[in-house]
Amino acid sequence: MLDGILNGSTVVQRRAMSKAITLLESTRADHRAQADELLTQLLPHTGKAFRLGISGVPGVGKSTFIEALGLYLIGQGHRVAVLTIDPSSTVSGGSILGDKTRMEHLSVHEKAYIRPSPSSGTLGGVAEKTREAMLVCEAAGYDVVIVETVGVGQSEIAVAGMTDMFVLMQLPNAGDDLQAIKKGVMEIADLVVINKADIDKNAATRAEAQITSSLRLLSQHGNPENAHHNEALWHPKVMQISALLGQGVDAFWAAVTQFRQLQTANGRLATRREKQSLAWMWERIDAGLKQAFRQHPQVRELLPQTLADVAAGRIAASTAARNLLLAQSGQAPAAIK
Repeated sequence: MLDGILNGSTVVQRRAMSKAITLLESTRADHRAQADELLTQLLPHTGKAFRLGISGVPGVGKSTFIEALGLYLIGQGHRVAVLTIDPSSTVSGGSILGDKTRMEHLSVHEKAYIRPSPSSGTLGGVAEKTREAMLVCEAAGYDVVIVETVGVGQSEIAVAGMTDMFVLMQLPNAGDDLQAIKKGVMEIADLVVINKADIDKNAATRAEAQITSSLRLLSQHGNPENAHHNEALWHPKVMQISALLGQGVDAFWAAVTQFRQLQTANGRLATRREKQSLAWMWERIDAGLKQAFRQHPQVRELLPQTLADVAAGRIAASTAARNLLLAQSGQAPAAIK
């Protein structure tokens, strides 16, 4: 598998990458050990790609834009990997949007690799193993890795926390003007793209003006390091595009290239990745502790009755949690009357 990822032909490499990501997504203990060993071997070959996060509400045109961007980048000599995270069906557990089927031209190109993954209920709609999948793509020689997720609130925060640049896609006619200038999302956006600008140019221009104004306000009253007078720093921008018509894709990539050059020169790109790696470690520790807690013998013994008591309202959720934590630590839980 390792040799296939690093040195295989296109067909062999794709098969090896898919097997590796499937292994990473497995919850079996023996598979997890194999996955950790594989990641350790791949790590020296990673870190050279540019990681681009793209988010936006359903219907904003993310898949159409990513396909247009991917084909443009391939034409510029890049190899593009796309990791699409769909919300999971509560019935089957699988993806419900099927983004890969919308990228019919990019998905069959030999210099592109698309991997759709269900979020499996992970907070924020971001697949649990997306960061590890990015490393596999980088080791295989893909120099642009795009992480795309549906905008469901926390997903924007999650994607921004694992990529070099976070792009927020907006619609020109989103209804309430305040939807375009929500502070929490705008604070983390490196670039805001107004898609489908060809449908209503006036609305797109109004949206661009509103968002530009809000970004300027945030830079003045938020982090002082974002001051506009400092040309050595990147200042979030707003641009209009039409992914369907392929308009503005070249200007978008020019902005991304400028961002990468500035952030590399001032050291912020390296700092961002260092912080992300440490955050990833603590995130996996949290997940591992939760899994170990559930598997603890005393917890497993008490859990069914505790769940029933909480559901029936016989015990407060906070008390139940405290009792389970006491049981996990070897102490006797408080008596439940």
